[in-house]
Amino acid sequence: MTLTQEQEAIIASDTDLIVNAVAGSGKTSTIIEYAKARPSESKILYMAFNKSVRVDAARKFSEKGLNNVTVETAHSLAFRHVVRGGNFKLSQAGYRPHEIVELFSILNEEEKHGAVIIGKHVIQFLSYFCNSDAERVKDLNYLDTIKDPKAIGFVTKHYNQIELLTRLLLKEMDSGKIPITHDFYLKKFQLSRPVLDYDYILFDEGQDASPAMLDVFVRQKAIKVIVGDSNQQIYSWRFAVNSLEKVAFKKLNLTTSFRFGPEIAALAKASLRPKKLLGSEAEVYIVGKGTSDQVRTKAVLARTNLGLLLKAIEYVTEKKEVERIYFEGNISSYAYAEDGTSLYDVLNLYQKKYARIKDKLLQGMRSIEELEEYIEKTEEHQLGMMLEVVKEYGSAIPKVLKELKEKHIGTDERHKAQLIFSTVHRSKGMEYDAVQIVDDFITNEQMEKLLTSKKQEDIDFARLGEEVNLIYVAITRAKNKVFIPASILPEGIKSSEKIRVLKTKSTSLVPQSISEANGVKKDGKGQSEEVKKRIKAKHKKAYEPWTNILDKELEELYNDGVTIKDLANHFNRTTGAIRARIKHLALNEEIKYF
Repeated sequence: MTLTQEQEAIIASDTDLIVNAVAGSGKTSTIIEYAKARPSESKILYMAFNKSVRVDAARKFSEKGLNNVTVETAHSLAFRHVVRGGNFKLSQAGYRPHEIVELFSILNEEEKHGAVIIGKHVIQFLSYFCNSDAERVKDLNYLDTIKDPKAIGFVTKHYNQIELLTRLLLKEMDSGKIPITHDFYLKKFQLSRPVLDYDYILFDEGQDASPAMLDVFVRQKAIKVIVGDSNQQIYSWRFAVNSLEKVAFKKLNLTTSFRFGPEIAALAKASLRPKKLLGSEAEVYIVGKGTSDQVRTKAVLARTNLGLLLKAIEYVTEKKEVERIYFEGNISSYAYAEDGTSLYDVLNLYQKKYARIKDKLLQGMRSIEELEEYIEKTEEHQLGMMLEVVKEYGSAIPKVLKELKEKHIGTDERHKAQLIFSTVHRSKGMEYDAVQIVDDFITNEQMEKLLTSKKQEDIDFARLGEEVNLIYVAITRAKNKVFIPASILPEGIKSSEKIRVLKTKSTSLVPQSISEANGVKKDGKGQSEEVKKRIKAKHKKAYEPWTNILDKELEELYNDGVTIKDLANHFNRTTGAIRARIKHLALNEEIKYF
């Protein structure tokens, strides 16, 4: 391969090094060339971000004959040193709030569900400590991680109890009396001050490093190389830190992306501009030199499980021609919260079908209001997202989820998928020919409002910076084409062949079935006068004539696979008007799915 001057500088370096690499800049290829340039007798450790990256990297190093390179994740390395051959039993799923309540016989009769709320905070405090570089639980202030006012009030009131139970939980695991978690053995590995027998250690995705693993890394005598992208830090909610800013190594850059061309590079660079409002002064350089024009892999990327699930439901209900879909990660995981609570159980609670609830946490609740209070006091955002899905689709959920699963293909057939669905977090390290970004990211308007309506000391600049990063990561998964909501489009970027801007103003109306249930009379065309008035009010263009320019745009977007609902929002018309125009233009014959 022909190396850039930036790559050659990295490969020639023989000191501790930070490599800040933009998306698609060939960092894996650079790492491989770096390893090839080291003496064959050198022992090299490459630390990958997750298991899938580990497997892929091991294959690539092997293909190059680099048998002196060991590939590990932080957890696989810790597992080998702590768990394998030991007397520990591993809890694959971790602990849930009701299990903590039962384990320590927690009582709290003052507040509704107070005991399980305490249990949830014990689990979160455990995760905070295990991912930190602190030596003792008392060295941390768990309140630093809490943002919601109700949650702050609850934790403040019960802090001593939560801290004590966290220490007791650690003690029970360390003694082998109860199964250990993945976070626990990583922490135990860090506290053991391990000495890793390698000449070079390459730490990938350093912008989302566990402080515990970073502590292990920096203590080693080997020559150390951290590779990452400061603008792809999106895991601080898991207590990750940007190690590129935490160590004083020599810094080099990879600024040329071979994934996408100049238009997408300009969009990606512009998407990071809001960081200047958040205090970042560093100029971002991205040169796009991607040349591929094929569109085979198409992905729909969302910020949240909720946004993705709603968009996937939209596709399978509107685009019947979509027969093969694939969800990055396990499709079932999108219907479950991280602690194992099922979407079906939230639906059963919503419908007051208490006997059908299997989840122990929800079994103790008798209303959605109780669940909402629990969510507020624990900051359990995944449950909150599930509740929104339930409110949106109600009793239709089992049917649409069944249809999604029937159309889902296995990992070995992923390349045959007509559409790939993923959250941004799960798409990390992936690339697709075309990407549609779901309208569930922080908007330009929301960002401006937050920065102008709050006092500086009340603004969480780090969290807002990560929200900007999420948009950047979504954009930079694309090789050839990006479909981006107008609400997050950076100023100065216009719609083009490579960048399709979709207007996203909400135009939802009360469903026709609800109108019928409320006894609204219809005219001869099946539409009530009341609904017509509301349509005209909400859709100023609903009854305006179509022009040749509008027809051409509709044809292009429809043939690119944009959903009826998105088209209706884009043209500020009803879904019925869009369907009628599609039929009039005879566009139903071929759909390319963007």
